[in-house]
Amino acid sequence: MTLPRPVVLLAAIAPFAVFIVLAIALAFGLKNDPAALPSVLVGKPAPIFALGPVRANDSGFSTADITGKVAVINVFGSWCSACRLEHPMLMDLAAQGVTIHGIDWKDDPADGAAWLARFGDPYARVGNDQSGRLALDLGVSGAPETFIIDKAGRIRYKLVGPITPERWRDEMAPLIAQLEAGQ
Repeated sequence: MTLPRPVVLLAAIAPFAVFIVLAIALAFGLKNDPAALPSVLVGKPAPIFALGPVRANDSGFSTADITGKVAVINVFGSWCSACRLEHPMLMDLAAQGVTIHGIDWKDDPADGAAWLARFGDPYARVGNDQSGRLALDLGVSGAPETFIIDKAGRIRYKLVGPITPERWRDEMAPLIAQLEAGQ
């Protein structure tokens, strides 16, 4: 029994067609940046919060500390190895006069304070989110993550993963300048 010619032709080109479709899909996937995860919260109001202190003799960190200001908020934890890699960048930014606020996520306050004492403290304000409630409200999926909040209290930017010099220069610093200029 011989198969009709169109069936034979289709059987011959089907694997090639499937290969082409998969190659195109993979090519588009390789262009995506895994740190640029879309966030449904970008453009929406930041949650209202009041976190307890991490550092001794500190009052913690709350919405009132950033109201009416452009704010950079960094989520970290003493247990986080990627946070350790990012930390020198945060220290450099703080030394340049960039105000950074911290959220110590899923961490005992004493561990967070010891970590900051050991590696340096780049934060103007830092609060402890041991329960993880604020991080959940912000849509945090892991540490480190960094948010930029505008003067009206809206989330304008979210970065998953460490801040790199390139991300700071090309994305974050220009956005902060634009927001501070009122645009």
